[in-house]
Amino acid sequence: MKQKIFEGAATALVTPMNSDGSVNFERLSSLVDEQIKGSIDALVICGTTGEKSTLRYDEHVKVIEVAVKAAANRVPIIAGTGSNDTVYSVELCADAAAVGADAFLMVTPYYNKTSQKGLVAHYKYISDRVTKPIIVYNVPSRTGVGITPETYLAISENKNIVAVKEANGDLSAIAKSIYLCRDKLDFISGNDDQTVPIMSLGGKGVISVLSNICPKETHDMCFEYLHGDKQKATDMQIKFTGLINALFSDVNPIPVKEAMNMLGMNIGPCRLPLVSMDENKKQILKEKLIENGFKI
Repeated sequence: MKQKIFEGAATALVTPMNSDGSVNFERLSSLVDEQIKGSIDALVICGTTGEKSTLRYDEHVKVIEVAVKAAANRVPIIAGTGSNDTVYSVELCADAAAVGADAFLMVTPYYNKTSQKGLVAHYKYISDRVTKPIIVYNVPSRTGVGITPETYLAISENKNIVAVKEANGDLSAIAKSIYLCRDKLDFISGNDDQTVPIMSLGGKGVISVLSNICPKETHDMCFEYLHGDKQKATDMQIKFTGLINALFSDVNPIPVKEAMNMLGMNIGPCRLPLVSMDENKKQILKEKLIENGFKI
């Protein structure tokens, strides 16, 4: 059996910044602690939501290290180490492992992209050279390349590839992938609005943006579904639909950072080229937060 990293809800954690755009490491430590106390099952550090693409290499590794120390083995720390440069990704995995990461989240190559044959070669090369389990991340809306069900089956033969964060939005393709791979890969939703739908197909939970502000609720949604109360989980999914839509009304992580700052969580700005939301979108986000019981 392959190693299981987590079931339930993992937060794709934001990277807190100071007003000058530098990383706020002190706030990062306290944020990790807050998430764990909020019942989250795992944390993804330096993913898309963590603004990985604008972190320098040294910052990237330091953010992972600080999160690992703050978590203190209470939940798995999954480090975003994907790249469109296969060899670079291996180097980053080595440094992330050295500072204590428990697993890697590895997005498909972007911009230069590749074929399905290239994806198989890319992930095999990395899997053969790392010592920690890998979650493959499929998000074609950002990368310009998607993983087919047949390619999932091929890469599932690699011992260190244990799970998939699936954000292609195509439930039919996801169903086929889960059917083909069976127990060779765990499938995890990469879209908050498809958490319960993907679990209904056999998925194991979600890597969530919503849980930056609702860690317990997102954990509970997954827990209830995975432990048999499917109706309660479905009701929670529907309840949060409006807020989830507002959290994706602009480029992630702009809205979630805006929401966290509205709630007094002291997260700071995004780094350029990401800029603040339009005022009308901010107002809708504020309304949805209030509708869901937040005080602003």
